[in-house]
Amino acid sequence: MRKYEQLAADIVKLVGGKENVISLAHCITRLRFKLKDEGKAQTDALKAHDGVVTVIQSGGQYQVVIGNAVGDVYDEILASQGINGAGAAAEDDEAKKDMSLLDRFIDLISSVFQPVLGVLAAAGMIKGFTVLLTATDIVAPKGGTAQMLGIIGDAFFYFLPIMLAYTSAKKFKMNIFSAMTVGAALVYPSLAKIMGGEPMYTLFAGTIFESPVHTEFLGIPVLLMNYASSVIPAIVAIYFGAKVERFFARVIPTKVKGFFVPFCTLLVVIPLTLMAVGPVAMWAGKLVGAAAMAIYSLSPVLSGLFIGAFWQVFVMFGLHWGLVPVMLNNVAVYGNDPLVVTYFGASFAQIGVVLAILLRTKDQNLRSLSIPAFISGIFGVTEPAIYGVTLPRKKYFALSCVGAAVGGALIAFFDVRLYIFGGLGIFGYPCFIDPATNNMAGMYNGMIASAVAFAVGFLLVFPIYRDQKVEAGDTELSVTTENGETKSVEREILVAPVSGKVVPLANVPDEAFSAGVLGEGIAIEPSEGRVVAPADATVTTLFPTGHAIGLITDKGAELLIHIGMDTVKLEGKYFKAHVKQGDKVKKGQLLIEFDVEKIKEAGYPVVTPVLVTNTASYLDVVPTEAGSIQEKENLITVVA
Repeated sequence: MRKYEQLAADIVKLVGGKENVISLAHCITRLRFKLKDEGKAQTDALKAHDGVVTVIQSGGQYQVVIGNAVGDVYDEILASQGINGAGAAAEDDEAKKDMSLLDRFIDLISSVFQPVLGVLAAAGMIKGFTVLLTATDIVAPKGGTAQMLGIIGDAFFYFLPIMLAYTSAKKFKMNIFSAMTVGAALVYPSLAKIMGGEPMYTLFAGTIFESPVHTEFLGIPVLLMNYASSVIPAIVAIYFGAKVERFFARVIPTKVKGFFVPFCTLLVVIPLTLMAVGPVAMWAGKLVGAAAMAIYSLSPVLSGLFIGAFWQVFVMFGLHWGLVPVMLNNVAVYGNDPLVVTYFGASFAQIGVVLAILLRTKDQNLRSLSIPAFISGIFGVTEPAIYGVTLPRKKYFALSCVGAAVGGALIAFFDVRLYIFGGLGIFGYPCFIDPATNNMAGMYNGMIASAVAFAVGFLLVFPIYRDQKVEAGDTELSVTTENGETKSVEREILVAPVSGKVVPLANVPDEAFSAGVLGEGIAIEPSEGRVVAPADATVTTLFPTGHAIGLITDKGAELLIHIGMDTVKLEGKYFKAHVKQGDKVKKGQLLIEFDVEKIKEAGYPVVTPVLVTNTASYLDVVPTEAGSIQEKENLITVVA
């Protein structure tokens, strides 16, 4: 089995099956499903599933947070589960009827930008590091190395309208190659040559819409503009292009549609784009940029404080997609963005909090979560930190937002500007270097602001952090340490899943069980053919033969209940499962029925090991000392 094959299958099953999936996309850490009915998804089971960080329902999307392996899991779902990442147009349109205007806008922006975000960031990182290398004279600015790096970094941004035309075509359901041709027309090299000549005349002189006219089409002026690296024109052009294409598809006879639909579409859409749609979209971009700058100019520090404080909340609900186009548009129109960039300190504040928790906690499970979360956060990927460490401890998540607010305010105070959309986390620093002057002050100030955000998050949490106390009773145990101190530790009591005679694990006639290779625990010689849940849990594995079941309790214990020895050879005969993989079950709930006598008659022992397979995560696994036990009586105590 491939590494993520089982996880992919489980996720699709728990979102309601592939028949419930309209479309699927992914970003840096999340699978983003659009479902026909989110009520069919088993959200609690998904949240509890090994390999899933959490689930977020926002912006009309059902978001399954995976972490750094999201790309591999996404590819596995497409490859093995029969799901098309593009989704179905008719069903997608039907689903949108119930979406709010905000949800539709977020859905549109995320659909267009998500597919290119990885390469967009990669190209930006190359551009940023090229500027850093030339600004520090490590690489000669006009040398061959700088030129080659410039080609690699600039190519994507220069032809960005073609890339956005592709993603917009998938969103608006236009022929992809026709759409890319429209995008290519926006950056066609001859346009720059035509614009370099003397203008024939000028339209809208003296206004912000002043436009020199260098050529005409059928006597109509063409307002040529520089669309390289632009964002809005390609998206708007494809939106209208899709409507034009559908019109021609309706009226042109089927026999000649194959070439006449694109023929007519391109003849109409490209001139219309260059004469009207493109210029209007560029003007709209300037107005959006002007509005953003106006908000920023009212109070840069307050703007930075607000965006910094709420950026992690925006990310959690997918609302940051509404700000990403503003940032890209500002860079395209003005050459830099001083507003949205104030989010930059948020990831550093988050990992400051995580480091404080890591250094103070005595909880080994939390430590094991915090280490990779901290490392990912250094590079700007904070979902593991948010969902695995701080958000479940709400006070500390709020304190990370305080650190992010301070960082955002400082970024605005220092007038740090984003010149290149590039890497996240520490890879983002070179993006603050002004490529026109090689001025590195922005990078240094960005480092200071992010360091302060990190320090604020760390210092707010380190003195006050305490591991969460558990309630007295079944979950608390008093122990005496070597120096005579009495302290409480967390424990979980697992009840007997079957009734019968208790058998030490060492006496089980199978070395894999008796040697404890699969985990510590106990075995039971069943007196009746029933298996019930030993705790509130999620069914993680249910063998098709019904002879074994894997569970993860709500408190994190991973269990294996194996009915008999070699009973897999019965191929399901004499076993009946009452649950399915992914189900949430309650303590004492019937899981499996089996025929004890028939299994014995077939020549198989029925001794049933009950194992804690993640024994290494616990201080101790203590089985009962009773000689016999009844279903639902205390069987095993696991001590954290």
